[in-house]
Amino acid sequence: MSRHPGFILTKIVATLGPATADGSTIIRMIEEGVRVFRINFSHGSFDQFAQLLANVRAAAHATGVPVGVLGDLQGPKIRIGKVCPHGVDLQVGDTVVLQPETIVGQPAGPGGQIVFSTTAPQALVDFEVGHRVFVDDGAVRMLVMEAVRSGTEKRVTCVVTVGGRVTSSKGMNLPDSQLSLPAMTEHDRICVRWAVEHGVDILALSFVRRAHDVRELKTALLTDGDEPLKAGPPPIIAKIEKPQALDELDAIIQEADGVMVARGDLGVEMDLASVPVIQKRIIARTHHYGKPVIVATQMLQSMIDEPNPTRAEVSDVANAIYDGADAVMLSGETAVGKYPLQAVNMMARVASRTMQQLIKDRPVAILPAKQVGEGRYRTAALARGVAAVVGDLQAKMVVIWSNLGGGARYLSKNRLLVPIVAASCDPAVVRRMNLLFGVIPISMPMPASREAFASEIDILIQQCGWAKPGDPIVLVASDLLKVSGVTDSLWIRYVGDVCALP
Repeated sequence: MSRHPGFILTKIVATLGPATADGSTIIRMIEEGVRVFRINFSHGSFDQFAQLLANVRAAAHATGVPVGVLGDLQGPKIRIGKVCPHGVDLQVGDTVVLQPETIVGQPAGPGGQIVFSTTAPQALVDFEVGHRVFVDDGAVRMLVMEAVRSGTEKRVTCVVTVGGRVTSSKGMNLPDSQLSLPAMTEHDRICVRWAVEHGVDILALSFVRRAHDVRELKTALLTDGDEPLKAGPPPIIAKIEKPQALDELDAIIQEADGVMVARGDLGVEMDLASVPVIQKRIIARTHHYGKPVIVATQMLQSMIDEPNPTRAEVSDVANAIYDGADAVMLSGETAVGKYPLQAVNMMARVASRTMQQLIKDRPVAILPAKQVGEGRYRTAALARGVAAVVGDLQAKMVVIWSNLGGGARYLSKNRLLVPIVAASCDPAVVRRMNLLFGVIPISMPMPASREAFASEIDILIQQCGWAKPGDPIVLVASDLLKVSGVTDSLWIRYVGDVCALP
């Protein structure tokens, strides 16, 4: 195993795209601190997705760092249909008609209507008079003046309130409408099957509105695969980007394996001034249930075109970490930006510096999740004990054998401010643990015994330069290493078996 490039307790997720598709760039991104790569199923073909996945796996092998891959499902995103090559410039007061039949949007003649189709014609039944329609993240805005739904005819007539250029496939947001579209489209189901077949580690579900949406994806994972996966189905991250999700937030968090604060569509569909407050609320509730939370969208947005971020963007990243984000995500900055490596480097530097200050402010641990403390499982109780021991000893790190990642999740939920080295012999489990706060996952063969595990870890952490002889560490495992769910032992060890002086 190669030397680890450094411990960044807050994880960095980076989106792959044209700017970062080649293997050498992905290697550099891993070296700079990326631990999860996002493949956006909204853009590209399955051949392109397969090549990106292959490049990530090859880069992980080359660096010796087992990174994870997150597949982001498109969800029921409503878009404008095909528009003439140069787009259509809308002026305030123009009349726009949205219809289900496919049509190429063209500029209207004098006094005429401008007609567009939409990629989700079934959504036209959800438009009501007075509802707002936003196009291109709100750059163009319209107001519904008439909604016809008589028989087979569906047509919506709008007036433009904020003008601008509309081009093909621009997204549409309907902040006032209760959409009846299912959470998963047929394209999403195809993507789910592809993801399971190709070993994608984590799945993100877009435009979640209810806990039922998450259950629908769980059902698809159980029924679409040819055979059960040893490590179980991929964890599901619920993306919170619709106002309706906030009404059922707790139920969604409990149903999902984690949450993403997707501030792009959230900031379009809700009052922009409310987004920071909503972000803090989502993080707090997700922590309450002991689930990981990712903060995403426009974190270093200016670095798409500039080599340095704004001071406000740097503060945004730091504040998300102060609020308790387990991971922070780069989107366009690494997918299509001019400076993807610089963006990752900046994100890593901010995360590292912010965590240093957090450790100074709270040297033992951040307040653990409330729901973790209410559990009756042995591993959960043991994890709380680990936090106390780490604080008393000022331990260098915690090491755990975690067959399926459950023990590592419990330790991560307790928000220890030291690295948690989590070992497993299942490569899929190792890759999935990359999304957990503070967890440094490693792959190793099943040890012969608990004592053998301790000895092998002792050698490993010295070889990697993670600790030096005499450093106190806390080990967590069981006499029955091969049996999942029976982690029941905690013991203190000094690296190199040297007794530390008082």
